[in-house]
Amino acid sequence: MPASQPTTSAGEPALKRAIGPKLLILFVIGDILGTGIYATTGKVAGKVGGALWLPFLIGFVVALLTAASYVELVGKYPKAAGAALYTQKAFKVPFLTFIVAFMVMCSGLSSASAAARAFSGDYLGEFTDALPPTLIAILFILALAAINLRGVAESVKANVVLTLVELSGLVVILAIGAYAVFAGDGEPSRLTDLETGGTGYALITGVLGATALGFFAFVGFEDSVNMAEETQNPARNFPRAIFIGVAVTGTIYVLVALISSLLVDSRTLEGSSGPLLEVVKAGGVAFPPKLFALIALFAVTNSALINIMMASRLCYGMANERILPPAMGKVLAKRRTPWVGILFVTVLAVGLVSTGEIEGLGDTTSFLLLCVFAVVNISVLVLRKDRVDHRHFRTPTVLPVLGAITSLILASPLADRAADVYIRAGILLLIGIGLWAVNKAVMSAREKA
Repeated sequence: MPASQPTTSAGEPALKRAIGPKLLILFVIGDILGTGIYATTGKVAGKVGGALWLPFLIGFVVALLTAASYVELVGKYPKAAGAALYTQKAFKVPFLTFIVAFMVMCSGLSSASAAARAFSGDYLGEFTDALPPTLIAILFILALAAINLRGVAESVKANVVLTLVELSGLVVILAIGAYAVFAGDGEPSRLTDLETGGTGYALITGVLGATALGFFAFVGFEDSVNMAEETQNPARNFPRAIFIGVAVTGTIYVLVALISSLLVDSRTLEGSSGPLLEVVKAGGVAFPPKLFALIALFAVTNSALINIMMASRLCYGMANERILPPAMGKVLAKRRTPWVGILFVTVLAVGLVSTGEIEGLGDTTSFLLLCVFAVVNISVLVLRKDRVDHRHFRTPTVLPVLGAITSLILASPLADRAADVYIRAGILLLIGIGLWAVNKAVMSAREKA
């Protein structure tokens, strides 16, 4: 190892600070855009009906509240471990820290698995159905792991290209919507239809359930904080990047939801794993469906790439914090990528993609992260007493309070989610507890030795 190469306290090569401010903004936008809007829009419509825009608008507000907390914390503690680091500093309960970290990691993997499932669905069906969808999804995950192993610079540059491609697809949807409005096409009356199966309590839980699932489209900004050790001047660059990223994507999502409901009825949207393709076909514009399907494939690829990348960086950060076995912190000397973490999360992602479908995996992602978001919002308030020796963003106190409340509501049974989501999350947590016990035994054995 060259003497000039920076290292960690454990003697491993330090991660390379390869991400500048402009690249970070594109990274955050690309992290949020993708599978959620391209694949789960129809499932949200199935829960709420024609007022499809409402869950995305509520999700936008909830995302902004929690984003403000993440911005303050990443500015104070620019380390790769993200929510796990904040939880440990706030509560100093190692078991809680591990559970939060494991939930974040699993949310990234369930998100990547949902993206892989979306890749192998209706969008790919525009070209071929020669191979079983599950096999395609598994091969897809393995290919992304190989890209991740090459290095963060390569992965982030690939992210920039894919972000521009997926943005172009959403611009196509917006253009189709504008054309439809001016041509007098579509059914504006659908935009106010709430089809939640009842009134009163049923209406509230139906909207909350749709919002919780739709929130899957907003997850991603929290992943970006795990790139803090690979970002130039994170205390200065992260606030702008995260707020711009959430604002841009939130605005696009609400507009896309309005257009989707305007042009396609909720039942048709619900029945498709490629709902935006239905919008293109119904839009009255001669845009090739196959070209849009190709764009959508790039979009879900981007989501999966980023989530696999973030999960591996989280493993790396937890290993350095002694939450996971030190082997998770192993870095390739030449490529300077956390290779053990990458291999570990890839195996878990293959398991998830083999046993779940888009809606269940997407809702599992939302549930896990909403639980984490509640803890992060509370951590901001607890850590106000902890002073650091550099300037950083400070969010108004009311925002983390509202962020914690809204996150807990959307994570609760009030959100009317399917039982398999809780079962899947419970199994993942049991796996985490088992891993925690193994790590404790390893650390105890080392101390005795």
